[in-house]
Amino acid sequence: MSATATTRDFLFVLGSSRPDGNSEILARRAAEQLPAGTGQRWIDLAAHPLPDFEDLRHDSDHTRPHGDDVALLLDATLAATDIVIVSPLYWYSVSASTKRYLDYWSGWLRTPGVDFKATLAGRTLWGVTALAHEEFDVADPLIGTLNNSAAYMGMRFGGVLLGNGSKPGDVLKDESALANAKTFFEREAPLARFPYERDELDELDEQA
Repeated sequence: MSATATTRDFLFVLGSSRPDGNSEILARRAAEQLPAGTGQRWIDLAAHPLPDFEDLRHDSDHTRPHGDDVALLLDATLAATDIVIVSPLYWYSVSASTKRYLDYWSGWLRTPGVDFKATLAGRTLWGVTALAHEEFDVADPLIGTLNNSAAYMGMRFGGVLLGNGSKPGDVLKDESALANAKTFFEREAPLARFPYERDELDELDEQA
């Protein structure tokens, strides 16, 4: 299903190193609340591993990928109105496979015939993560990565659904996370802004 102005199509990018992890469990709980007819596509980066990203931004020979996992992720990303990064908190940021996926965005910015940045502008980036800490502010680097990526792309940012869990299934004990999952995708997603842009807007409001 292609993305249109009237239909929402969610792409869930699973970045855990193990299947059915706490982040995925929480994401699926949130996805259960999406209205009937909402498109959902789930891609596990462990099942569709991307090669190490090679920075060719300043080379001239850029071609669109075909028939491989890079092409699969590119086409799925372009088709989505809503992209959900589902990654555990690994060393206080996204997982390695998730970071590699985001690295590929740099290459897709220069892929002929894609117009990647203009295509994603105005669409929405979300995050879902489980972490072993009960103090959720340790996930700020992960949240910053996603917020700033959305800001650079001119996307909206719906925030990150956080849950507590270490052993498989632990997140099902986090009643607060499960409650938040029920309404997570209902929240309004504002246009993402870099922190310095928010600071400048706050200064203007104070001066007004």
